[in-house]
Amino acid sequence: MAPSAPASLQVIAMHGWAGDGANWNAWQEVSAPFGWCWACGERGYGCRTPLNPGWDGAGRRVVIGHSMGPHLLDATVLAGAEAVVLLAGFGRFVPPGAEGRRVRAALAGMAAQLAEGPSDAETALRAQTLLRRFLAEAASPDPAELLPPGPADQPVGAAGRERLRQDLALLERSEGLPAGFPTEARVLIVEAEADRIVVPQSRALLRQALPQADLVRLPGAGHCLLGSPVMAPVLEWLQSLEAA
Repeated sequence: MAPSAPASLQVIAMHGWAGDGANWNAWQEVSAPFGWCWACGERGYGCRTPLNPGWDGAGRRVVIGHSMGPHLLDATVLAGAEAVVLLAGFGRFVPPGAEGRRVRAALAGMAAQLAEGPSDAETALRAQTLLRRFLAEAASPDPAELLPPGPADQPVGAAGRERLRQDLALLERSEGLPAGFPTEARVLIVEAEADRIVVPQSRALLRQALPQADLVRLPGAGHCLLGSPVMAPVLEWLQSLEAA
């Protein structure tokens, strides 16, 4: 039997805060006919084992990141990407001015909910409640019931809580593109225009940081892009890389 042809694209996908690698299952299913090679990063907020993926084999190297996903990848991995898709991303999560003060206060409140309490069981349940509340906002205007299973489906263990705290602090510190961002790469920005997590000023800062990027705006789409036709334009754009 002849060896199979190498994948035309290598895709490293990374979820955002409160998500996990299962978020990409539908993407892999839809793109299966294209023969692309997928590796999904995993932060390990819930019961899944943390995984930092790397490039392996032939094919053009593509990163797809949701929200803070690119900030969670190893800088050397991100630097190796030839194309980057930013789904509901941001230039800096906490923008300057009054809007930034509001976002910073919200982050402080979330951090307080993740603080360790008198018992592990009570803290685990409180963290689960926080994730459910956050994901409901992220899903809006779509119902949270459309979200795939994830870390909010059970009380959050100590290791997951620590990673959530670390990444919440990383969100607050982010002041631009993530470390290692490949400035020569092709870039697609997918902007959710009804996003209740990434404020309009932060979305604008991302466009300003990447003026050469292609842009897809999705009217009425929330942060999680649940009810929007997001896959079609992204897959079409990725297929254009194969033809280039």
